[in-house]
Amino acid sequence: MAAEKQYPMTAAGKQKLEEELEFLISTKRKEVVERIKTARGFGDLSENSEYDAAKDEQGFVEGRISLLQTMIRNAMIIEEGASTSDIVTIGRTVTFKDLEEDDEETYTIVGSAEADPFEGRISNDSPIAKALLGNKVGDRVKVNTPGGDMDVEIISIK
Repeated sequence: MAAEKQYPMTAAGKQKLEEELEFLISTKRKEVVERIKTARGFGDLSENSEYDAAKDEQGFVEGRISLLQTMIRNAMIIEEGASTSDIVTIGRTVTFKDLEEDDEETYTIVGSAEADPFEGRISNDSPIAKALLGNKVGDRVKVNTPGGDMDVEIISIK
């Protein structure tokens, strides 16, 4: 049997997942069960859209609970900015310049469980992070993105 996938995340990211899991188990699961009971009261289940929707939601909630439990069980805690090395690793904040557009962008590289591009947190599995990992300030890197290749230079690592 292959080892289970590790989920790199910060301690804060793990805490957030634990809170979501607790909410789903203690609150959301009960709400969905109540919706199913109510929908059953509407009669014929073969044409009962409320029942179908509640069952679909139940499947989603149970799937999410299972995924969260796996992610928490296999969490690999990373310390944000703890590394003193000058190499891009998970948990570091990287600023780079797009050499063609001359735009600077800054992202913190985190595990996929914590990724939130709108907050400047990108997954270590993303094309940008994959290209940057292992490089250092001054390195020029080609990033393969869905929109085409992008040549960047790493400006700083924190």
